[in-house]
Amino acid sequence: MDEPGIRSSHLRKIANLGGIAIFYSIGICAPIFAYELFDLYKFLFASLVILLYVGVMDDIVVMRAYKKLVAQVVVSILIVIGSDIRIRNLFGIFGIYEIEYFVSVIFSIITFIILINAFNLIDGIDGLAGGYSFICSALFGISYYRLGEYNYPLVILSVIIIGAVLAFLYYNLSNYRTNKIFMGDTGSMLLGFLLAFTSICFIDIFIDKKLPDVPRYHLQSAPVVAVAILILPIVDTLNVIIVRILNKRSPFDADKNHIHHKLLKLNLTHRRSSFYIIMYYLFVVSVAYFLRHMNVNILLLVILSLGFLGAYIPDFIYVFKNIKNTKD
Repeated sequence: MDEPGIRSSHLRKIANLGGIAIFYSIGICAPIFAYELFDLYKFLFASLVILLYVGVMDDIVVMRAYKKLVAQVVVSILIVIGSDIRIRNLFGIFGIYEIEYFVSVIFSIITFIILINAFNLIDGIDGLAGGYSFICSALFGISYYRLGEYNYPLVILSVIIIGAVLAFLYYNLSNYRTNKIFMGDTGSMLLGFLLAFTSICFIDIFIDKKLPDVPRYHLQSAPVVAVAILILPIVDTLNVIIVRILNKRSPFDADKNHIHHKLLKLNLTHRRSSFYIIMYYLFVVSVAYFLRHMNVNILLLVILSLGFLGAYIPDFIYVFKNIKNTKD
């Protein structure tokens, strides 16, 4: 059960094992409807089992941070080395194209770990982590569908994630006290891991030379489009770390500098806060799509600038409201 605390907005205990339902939805449906994915990526499912165990233990008895980190490193190594799911090319970002194998492995492992924890950090209000995971999975799923039937297993995986998240959101956004549930660390880690997996697969599609007969679209900005889709957890995590360092605090200290906390400070409800955040960052994704043929470095700068702007819009509104109230 999730206990009320200084950083929580609920006043009673809420069940926080919704991640178990998400796991079983994916674990049962994926081997049935996307069995090709199981053959290709058996390490993916092994990693999900490990994250399930660690997440449930943390949700029940609160594990030490280093133990969770060790588990995240293990699952990242499994998927990167075992299934060879890694970032191989940066498409010219900072002048870098193809990456050497060792560097690619290390960079990919770090990417998995960052995204696993980033999704955990945005899971602070009702509907945000689940709603944003739904949007990300839908965008990646549509992209896979348009990129040829070879990507069918990834389309199915995206649809399964969407179904699992929608079922969770039904209870997470419930107004009935007995029905309400949180995804907990189990759910946020699973979703962060799966979306890291799907984003790296998305980038890899545009550089795979092994299947020349598969119809593909040239997209020089593929890594930036992937960043745009995952912009909320990336920006929110970077922002809170930077703020903590500037305030001479540990980057790992908990605080209320997350975007969702700022919107709650404006007296918005959880649902409204989640809706506004998701809509703004969906706008950022739209910008990335319409400017996808722009120089990759300029596009990255535009996307990150819009991302950080979104993190500070609530601050501007809060200051403006205070100035207005002072004058009144």
